[in-house]
Amino acid sequence: MKLVPLFAAILIGTGGVAAAAPADPADADRRAAATEAQMTDAERFHLLHSHLPIIIEPGKPARLIPGLPVVPGVVTGIERLGIPVIAESDASLGVVNPFQLREGDVATALPASLALAASFDPALAYASGAMIGGEAHAKGFNVLLGPGVNLTRDPRNGRNFEYLGEDPLLSGILGGEASRGIQSAGVVSSIKHFALNDQETLRRTLDARMEEAALRESDLLAFEIAIERGQPGAVMCAYNQVGGFYACDNDFLLNQVLKGDWGYKGWVMSDWAAVHDASYFNAGLDQQSGAELDRKVWFDEPLKAEYAAGRVSKERLSDAVRRILRSLYAVGADHPPVQTPIDYDADGKVAQAEEAAGIVLLKNEGVLPLAAKPQSILVVGGYAIAGVMAGGGSSQVTPVGGEAAIIPNDVHWLVKRPVGQLIVPSAPVRALKAALPAAKISYDSGYDTDEAAVHAARADVVIVFATKWQTEGLDAGNLSLPGGQDELIQAVAKANPNTVVVLETGNPVLMPWLAGVKAVIEAWYPGQKGGEAIAAVLSGTVNPSGRLPITFPASEDQNPRGPLPALGQEDGSQLSAEENMVRYPEGADAGYRWFAAHDHQPLFPFGHGLSYTRFEHGALALRGGDTVKASFSVRNIGEREGQYVAQLYLLNAAGQPVERLAAFGKLDLQPGESRKLSLEVDPRLLADWDQHGWLIKAGEYRFALGESARHLGPVATVKLGERRLQP
Repeated sequence: MKLVPLFAAILIGTGGVAAAAPADPADADRRAAATEAQMTDAERFHLLHSHLPIIIEPGKPARLIPGLPVVPGVVTGIERLGIPVIAESDASLGVVNPFQLREGDVATALPASLALAASFDPALAYASGAMIGGEAHAKGFNVLLGPGVNLTRDPRNGRNFEYLGEDPLLSGILGGEASRGIQSAGVVSSIKHFALNDQETLRRTLDARMEEAALRESDLLAFEIAIERGQPGAVMCAYNQVGGFYACDNDFLLNQVLKGDWGYKGWVMSDWAAVHDASYFNAGLDQQSGAELDRKVWFDEPLKAEYAAGRVSKERLSDAVRRILRSLYAVGADHPPVQTPIDYDADGKVAQAEEAAGIVLLKNEGVLPLAAKPQSILVVGGYAIAGVMAGGGSSQVTPVGGEAAIIPNDVHWLVKRPVGQLIVPSAPVRALKAALPAAKISYDSGYDTDEAAVHAARADVVIVFATKWQTEGLDAGNLSLPGGQDELIQAVAKANPNTVVVLETGNPVLMPWLAGVKAVIEAWYPGQKGGEAIAAVLSGTVNPSGRLPITFPASEDQNPRGPLPALGQEDGSQLSAEENMVRYPEGADAGYRWFAAHDHQPLFPFGHGLSYTRFEHGALALRGGDTVKASFSVRNIGEREGQYVAQLYLLNAAGQPVERLAAFGKLDLQPGESRKLSLEVDPRLLADWDQHGWLIKAGEYRFALGESARHLGPVATVKLGERRLQP
C-alpha cells in the first residue's frame, strides 16, 4: 500500500481556492462503493483513524513529527485508488493554527458564533461558512471541524460562544447553512458535538441525563435540522456520556437516531481523546480522531483483533469506509487544492458584516448613535486601544495581522508554552476616530477606577468596554464581570450620566449598573474587523439589527441548576457515578422556554434587540394544512433604513401551553416602506415526541408575533387535524 505523504498534499501559507463542483449524491454513493470494493482490509483499516502529528511522551515536551505540518488530524492518502489525504482543521470561527506552531500562518477570525446567531440571518451563515471553507481549502485542508450546534443550557458554559444559542430552530437553520457554505468550497463540514455537550466541567466523564422525548424536541432537533439543511459529511461525537454510555459509544445516538431514524449517510468521527475502547466501532463510531491522544490507537490493532475474532463484521467495516469516501466525493474534497492568493481584505469584510449584523443594542436612552454632533468621548477599559477579545480553546484563530496581545492564563500541558486571552488587532479606539473625525477621543485603561472616574467627568460621553474571557475546557463560576469591572462601570456612570457600555463576552452577564447607564450593546467576541463593526454601530453608520439568541438572566437564581458541581475539578477526574451525573430539569424547555414556564422575568429576553428606527406589524394571518403558514406585513415607521427580525412564537398547541420560536425572517426596510412576509412552520415544532415518533395533535394552535420571547404582539389561531410525522 503506497501512501501519499502529507507534506506533499498540504499547502501551508497564503493560497486560494479552486474547489471542485459538488458531486451528485447518488454518484458519490456509487463511487464510494466502487472504490471500497477494490480495497484490501489493510487499506480499509487505514482510513479508520486519524493521527495527531505530534509525539507525546510522559514527562517530555511534545515534539513535532519531522516533515509534517501541525494539524489536528490527518489520514495519509492511498495513491493507487486516488484516495486523498484527509487533512482536518479546527474550527467554526476560522482556520486555526494550533498554538501558533505553524509559523506565520494566519487566517480570518470570525466573530463568536453567538454573533452569527444574533443576526438571525441564514444567508450570512452560508457566506461565513463559505469564507472559512475557502480559506481552509486554500491552506490544504479538506475537512473543517465545525460548526457547533450544541444548545445553551447553562449560561456559564465556557464554550457557548462557539455555539448558536438556546433555540433548536435557530441553531439548526444557521448551523445547517454554515455547513452548506463550508462544503461549497470543497471542504467536508463536521458538525459537533453530538450530543448534550452542554458544559465543560467534567466534560470527559459527565453523564448527561434527559428523557428521550425532551432530548428529541431540543438538542437532537437542532442537530436534525442542521443535518437536513447542510448535509455535513461528518458528525463529531462528544466527550460526555449520554444516558450512561459515552457519546462515541452510544448505540442509541449513533445507530438508532443518527444513522437509523435520520438516514444519515456521512461518517461519525470522535472528538479528540474521546475513545476508550475498540468496541465503539460497533456502536456506530466510524473513525477515531487524533488517535495519539487516546490511551491506544483503538481503531488499528485492537479493532483488527475484534474483526479477526468475528466480533466486527465485514459489512460494518465496509459501511464505515464507504461513509468516509462518500462524504469526500460528495463535496469534491477528493480533489487536491490549487494554491492561489487568499483575499484577506474581502474575507475581513465578511467577518465585519457578521459582527455588525450580530451586535445587539440592549438599551438606548437617546445617547446613540454618536454621530449626531461633535463631542468629546472617553473610551475606558477592555483593551480597546489594542483590539478586541477572542474566546479560547480549539476555535481560537491566529488573526490576520497576528495577535495584538496575549494575556497568559496558563501553560498548556501539550506544548509547554503560555496560552490565554488573545486580543485580535482591530482597535475600537482607532476605528472610532476614523468613524467620528470631528470628535475628540481619548482612552483610559480603567486600571485605576478613581482616575477613570475623574477623566469621565470631563467628557461629553464615556464608552466603557467590558470583557469576560471564556474558553473551551473551563466554565465560569458565575455571571458577573471579572476584575472589578462592575465597580469601574458604576464609578464612571456616577461621574458621567452619558455612559455607554460595550460588552465583549461569550455569555450573558449580570448588570448591577444597568439603571445608571444610558446605553448597552452586546458585541460578543467581535472577530476580525470587530473594532470597525462596533464603531459603525456606535456612530450610526450601521443601524443595529441583532437579536439575542440567548436569554440574559436577571439573577443566577433563575438558572435551572445551582452552582456547578465539581467546578474547577481537573478534566477526567474519577468521581462516583452520582457525582458525574448531570440532570436537566428543564428538559426541552431550554432557555426562554424555562423562563416562560416559571414566569421568570429576565434581564433581557431571547429575541430582544433595539434599532435606531421603529417598526410595526400588520395583522397576523394563519393558514393550516400539513403545517402552518403565517403571513403579515411589516412597516418601517422611523426615519432611517433598518433591518427587522420577525419572530413567530407558538403559544398553545391543542390546549397545551407552550412557548416555541416557530419561524423567523429578516427584512431590510427603507423609511416608510411596508412589505409582506410569509413564514412556514417546521411541523416538528407543532408536534410532541412519543414512543412512535412525532405527533401533531388535533386542535387549535395559537401563535403570536413578537419583538422578543417576552414582548408579544398580534395573536391568531388555526385549527389542525391529527398527523403523525416520520422520526
